[in-house]
Amino acid sequence: MSADSHPTLPPVRLHSDAELARDALGAPLFARAVRLARWAGPDTRVGVGGELAGDQLPEAAAVLGLDAADADSAGYASQAWRVAVDTGLVDVTEPEDDGDESDAGGADGAEERFGTAGPGEDLALVTSGAPGDVLDLWLAALDTVLADAAVPDLDDLVDALDAGGEIDFDRLDWNPGREADFLDGVLANLYLLTVTEGGAADGPIPLPVLAASMVVPDDMGEPTDAVLEQVSDAMMRLDDQFRQLEPIGLVQFRPVDEELMAEADGPLDQETGGGAGGAGGAGEVDDEDDEDVSRYGMVRLTPLGLYGIRARMLEAGVDAPAVGELAEKGADVLLDAVSLYSENAAQAEIEQWLAGREQPAAAAELLAAARGDDEGGPLRRLRCQQALAPAGPEAEPAVRSVLDDPELGGLARVWLAERGVSDVPAPDPEMVFWLTVDTIAAQLAADGETEELPLLMETLTAHHAGFFEQVWRVEHPATAYVLEAMGRLHPDRKAAKEARKAAFKARSRRTA
Repeated sequence: MSADSHPTLPPVRLHSDAELARDALGAPLFARAVRLARWAGPDTRVGVGGELAGDQLPEAAAVLGLDAADADSAGYASQAWRVAVDTGLVDVTEPEDDGDESDAGGADGAEERFGTAGPGEDLALVTSGAPGDVLDLWLAALDTVLADAAVPDLDDLVDALDAGGEIDFDRLDWNPGREADFLDGVLANLYLLTVTEGGAADGPIPLPVLAASMVVPDDMGEPTDAVLEQVSDAMMRLDDQFRQLEPIGLVQFRPVDEELMAEADGPLDQETGGGAGGAGGAGEVDDEDDEDVSRYGMVRLTPLGLYGIRARMLEAGVDAPAVGELAEKGADVLLDAVSLYSENAAQAEIEQWLAGREQPAAAAELLAAARGDDEGGPLRRLRCQQALAPAGPEAEPAVRSVLDDPELGGLARVWLAERGVSDVPAPDPEMVFWLTVDTIAAQLAADGETEELPLLMETLTAHHAGFFEQVWRVEHPATAYVLEAMGRLHPDRKAAKEARKAAFKARSRRTA
């Protein structure tokens, strides 16, 4: 990440590669693919697309410990084989086409030709490869499963076949690109709800919420019946898709209650109040409705799922940061990046950056990176102060060295005072006013106009008689901006009026 890049998503906390690789190997579908790859050998026969011969599916199901009498066993075995082939766990040699159509399908009694299959070179990576190798194999498996999940169910496909055996896509109302984009959008929303503080990181997401986030416009009030119907349809699509995505370890999923589907005589989400809040209220469900909402399906990304969706986003060019990825970067990159994070996310990243660094050198580097009269300067200094907060006495020389710095002197005095140091020189009035402007500018940049900000403004101005008569002269690029905010937010009406007058003077002074 460059110093001037702006992440579009909050940073995610990922498990270690070793933990994620163990999760990948334990994902039921991936584990089945590995077992079939080890089973494949000289007697394994495949068709023209690399698919396992039909009469071998019962044996493959038995290898997987599935009941051959179960109607679904052949499907599970076929899916696991496809994943094994697509990931390179299995190498196949498809049957040669000699151009004799009479033999191609065995329709006239001619013997059908088969190719061969055996363990692929990548199978060895499962046991001898690095965790990253295993995760690469799992990502390839995920691609296969996502592609399958975007395909309509078999009944719909059969109904859409025309007389020539071709799929009538207009009749099916299925656009492959559109369906893939829809599923990608759903997973992106699920990822965002998971990593956003206050979203739903600690619990599963109700399926109506996720469906509504894809269908209900952000500016819509009460959803119309037509929109509710769309939410209902999206829910059922997601129910089917998440059933397919759970075995690869991407999600934990509680499907829609089948009894609920049998009872429903209208859009399934009507009882949830139009999708449990729509896109704007995602994740907000009243406790008393928890049990009812859960009947409509609940889903959450697993740690492996977070890793997988983030990997796909990065491949698509989305800036999706992860906590810890700045650990080897310079302090300038760190402060610029965490300036755009929430306070908790910034703290987690800062802790990773500080780990293993000598405190004196780290403090000096942070202070140097905090300088600057650009727009991002105040927030960099706030994050610098946050980074220095846990530092011990070893950092004191570096902090003392900037006591006379016009931009850092106030920060240094605050740090020393918090540690009870007694020989700290008092700041001159100009530094006090500059620090006040810098502090409010940083808070505005970090959190906007919060409920706590007016109290901070009142506290910072209460101890200085004639504050607004002096502060407008402060040589800080945010002086006018801060005074304008104080004019809107200061809880004392007289002070707010004085702030507006001072803001006008500061603005006129800068344009003169």
